Amino acid sequence: NMRITTGKYRNRKLHMPRGIRPTQDKVRKAVFDILGDIEGLTFLELFAGSGAVGFEALSRGAAKLVLVESKRDSILAIKRNIELLNAANCELFHLEAEKAIKLLSLDKKSFEIIFIDPPYLKDMGKKILQTLEAYDILSPYGFIVVQHSRLEQLPKDSLKFDLIKEAKYGDTWLSIFKQKQ
Repeated sequence: NMRITTGKYRNRKLHMPRGIRPTQDKVRKAVFDILGDIEGLTFLELFAGSGAVGFEALSRGAAKLVLVESKRDSILAIKRNIELLNAANCELFHLEAEKAIKLLSLDKKSFEIIFIDPPYLKDMGKKILQTLEAYDILSPYGFIVVQHSRLEQLPKDSLKFDLIKEAKYGDTWLSIFKQKQ
């Protein structure tokens, strides 16, 4: 079972859907060590799985959480976790990531932190970054965090985003991007 490590939901256990590759505790901790204080920020988690990273963000004081997931098992687990934590300020979309990005953009939503943990080795990270370039939902000083396999190369920079940090944990890498200023 997975637990929340820090903040107001600390040590609360989360439901995990079957057959997903959860973000390891040490990688989850690293995400928030890198991001620093997220109090009051808006947080979007794409390919949310159990929602563990997003719930960790809420636990650490994020003002608003949006979770996006397309698999039914994962949706059910997330719903149970929202109930379990009695999590307010949390919205769940049962959609493919790219569709959700377009929808959020139409709704004029923007996020300070976007966390993306797509299935490994399907080149989804690159694809989602391209979609995020086309639809403006990252706030001007926001960050995108992509969790990916070390075998997947993400662009170092693009028209809109600069890679500002890579952190490596065995086979799992975190790539952090921000808007070009």
